[in-house]
Amino acid sequence: MSDSSWTTPVRPRSATPHAWGDNLFLHGEPWPLTLLARLGHPDTHQPEVGRIATRLFEFLFSKVASCELQTRVDRVATRMTAKHPDESYEGVVIPTDQPVVVVDVARAGILSSQLFYDRFNELLDPLGVRQDHMFVSRVTDAAGSVTGSAVAGAKIGGTVEGAVLVIPDPMGATGGSLCEVLDHYLRAGYGRPSRVVFVHLIVTPEYVKNVHARHPDVRIHALRLDRAFSSAAALALPSGSRPDEESGLDDHQYIVPGAGGLGEVLNNSWV
Repeated sequence: MSDSSWTTPVRPRSATPHAWGDNLFLHGEPWPLTLLARLGHPDTHQPEVGRIATRLFEFLFSKVASCELQTRVDRVATRMTAKHPDESYEGVVIPTDQPVVVVDVARAGILSSQLFYDRFNELLDPLGVRQDHMFVSRVTDAAGSVTGSAVAGAKIGGTVEGAVLVIPDPMGATGGSLCEVLDHYLRAGYGRPSRVVFVHLIVTPEYVKNVHARHPDVRIHALRLDRAFSSAAALALPSGSRPDEESGLDDHQYIVPGAGGLGEVLNNSWV
């Protein structure tokens, strides 16, 4: 007999209240926030940095897969079905026949994209899972301020038409790099994905405003939204309540309090 407890999908919601709309999910639960605080501490180095980042993106993968992939109700035998033939699990599962493309945005996104690619291969039919690679860098002026982003190179394995396009990258500062990646797919004629998902450890108000101004339908998943330079009135309210008074970037477009330049920290390369 069907049990209604398991036949209706339960989708993850934003754990942290905010006023940025339905396409931002802030998974600010105690366990990931504790690990993220350790990750950002100046005394945390490799290999601990890599281990913590892996745990955090494992957590985010579970949220993204449960929130963004299609589901259906299936009837699946259990080990007890042989003894009780009329009984089996009947409930929500994720169908394996849905295409996913994961994008590695080098260099900070190497670890997170490989992790997502591996997990999607475990969960879905690997024939429908692909990993693309993009090299995107910030463009800065003479003073070191970020003025934009540029795609320096790409290895794209084919169309993204109808696929879930997932871009995991540790820090969402301005949103320029990931928007440039998405624009590259659209301009170059690779098709239109059914859904676009950006995944980060930390984002900023500037990032959310920029991404949703350019691509309103992008789904953003993050652990924290940092806004250190916001007004006192804005900080007293859920993020997004007074968006014009919120800021999380310093003069060089780094997130504050943030976690530093994770591309450098993850790769032990300080250039």
